[in-house]
Amino acid sequence: MTSKKIKIGDRIISDDSECFVIAEVGHNHQGDLETAKRLFETAKYCGVDAVKLQKRNNRSLYTKKYFDTAYNSENAFGKTYGLHRQALEFGKKQYKYLKRYAEKLGIIFFVTAWDFKSVDFLNDIGVNCFKTASSDIHNIPLLTYVAKFKKPMIVSTGTATLEDVKRAYRAIVAINSKLVLMQCTAAYPAPAHLLDLRVIETYKKEFPEAIIGFSSHFNGISVDPVAYTLGARVIEKHFTLDRAMKGSDHAFSLEPVGMRKLVRDLQRVKMALGDGVKKFYEEERAGLYKMGKCIVAARSLKAGQTIGRSDLTFKSPFEGLLPYEADKFYGKVLKTPLKKDQLLKLEYV
Repeated sequence: MTSKKIKIGDRIISDDSECFVIAEVGHNHQGDLETAKRLFETAKYCGVDAVKLQKRNNRSLYTKKYFDTAYNSENAFGKTYGLHRQALEFGKKQYKYLKRYAEKLGIIFFVTAWDFKSVDFLNDIGVNCFKTASSDIHNIPLLTYVAKFKKPMIVSTGTATLEDVKRAYRAIVAINSKLVLMQCTAAYPAPAHLLDLRVIETYKKEFPEAIIGFSSHFNGISVDPVAYTLGARVIEKHFTLDRAMKGSDHAFSLEPVGMRKLVRDLQRVKMALGDGVKKFYEEERAGLYKMGKCIVAARSLKAGQTIGRSDLTFKSPFEGLLPYEADKFYGKVLKTPLKKDQLLKLEYV
């Protein structure tokens, strides 16, 4: 296993660490500061390590034609796609406030940057790491621009082949070694048969100097402990207060109960994996007594009798010699008579 470690805020992430859990708020705040604060507070209650928003400079990110395209979705916050996106954006004053608010709560705040101006914007407000979306795994100019800030980078790898990921990896680590690669399937939601969790193992082999994670769009929490077991040490999950809220991401986001259970389960799986050494625990002793078996006389036996296999049997509770020791008695002469179910002892032969 690699000894690579990355520090984000006050959290150390490594192969030996607990899972770093990100509540992907995205634009589930609906452009409302108070809703964003409630999401942060609830995420903290759920036990996550970080909350994440998304930042776009929409006028420069989209062509004018696309910006002005009519957007008739039930989830629309504006008449055109660009105005819809604009309605969900916070300005610098709000971002600085939310960053301070998260820090006050004791959780890490960072943001996905979708374009060069957003990278500069986020660097100016002092984020301590950057996230890039799956749709930018092919955008080497943006990835290398982010890398030059030498802050930890969390890079999602949906929409990509392994060759695409290798290309991005080489470009980033030539500048910045603080890299987390996130296995991701960019479908919303992503069904189980498209998750490809074993890619986490592939990434650990192909990119031993990177921390590996999993950005999950799966509608549930059952696969995330599996991802941790396979080697993912960062888990990102979309988060909402209510799946019925307006917006395209809410339907596959976790509500507070689900997020709290996810954090709980990821903490448990870290403990449950252990260190690979097989042990007998004192906590097992009571069960062994009730359900374990020991060697007893199958029937009444006389002194001087040669013990055969049919003369011994194995019954609970476990109070005497273990069944694997029965071979020490077969063919031996019994020194003392035994009653049925009496425990066998080595001094009896």
